[in-house]
Formats: sequence, structure tokens, C-alpha cells
Amino acid sequence: MDSTSLSAIVDEQLALAREAPSSRSARTIHGGQARVLRETVIALLGGHELAEHESPGEATLHVLRGRVRLVSGDETCDADVGDHLIVPGDRHSLVAVEDSVVLLTVAKPLP
Repeated sequence: MDSTSLSAIVDEQLALAREAPSSRSARTIHGGQARVLRETVIALLGGHELAEHESPGEATLHVLRGRVRLVSGDETCDADVGDHLIVPGDRHSLVAVEDSVVLLTVAKPLP
């Protein structure tokens, strides 16, 4: 059985995002391209965003640190630490209102 410290990964990814030209960093902690379930910790500095994109499957976001805004079309949803969001199936973007870290969980459709 494996155990992962999300607190340590949050600190690590935020530090990497602060050094990255893109102002973001990510680390997949479970799964990957060959698995149905994938969990990725994403750090994004305040004022930056993950541009509009589609989800590869059902997805949720859990805010681990900071404050984010999920935008899909004309709809927006602000979320704080501890909030859990269902990611819309439509194109969407994620904006970091302040330095933030989220846990993205994606369940890709079976082939």
C-alpha cells in the first residue's frame, strides 16, 4: 500500500511554479496515460490561468491551497481551500485568484 503526503507535494509544486516561466507546475500522483483514473496536483500562481481546454473524461477539482475560479462559457464558480468542484464537460479554464494548488482527478472513458 502506498501513502502520499499531499501537504509536502503542495509545498513542492508551489515552489516549482514560482520558479517556472509558465508560473505553474504539476505532478501526477496516481495513474497516468495507461490508467482510467488519474490524479494530478497542479500549482498555479495568482493571476495566471490554465487556458480554455476540454477534459479527457469525468473530472473533479479539490482546492488544496488558495482560491481559484473555474470558467465555462458564461458560468463561473469561485472556490476556496477545501472546496470540491465537478469540472464541466464543456470547454473550460481555471484561473488562480491567488497562489493556488488543486488536486485534479480524472476518470477517462474506457477504450
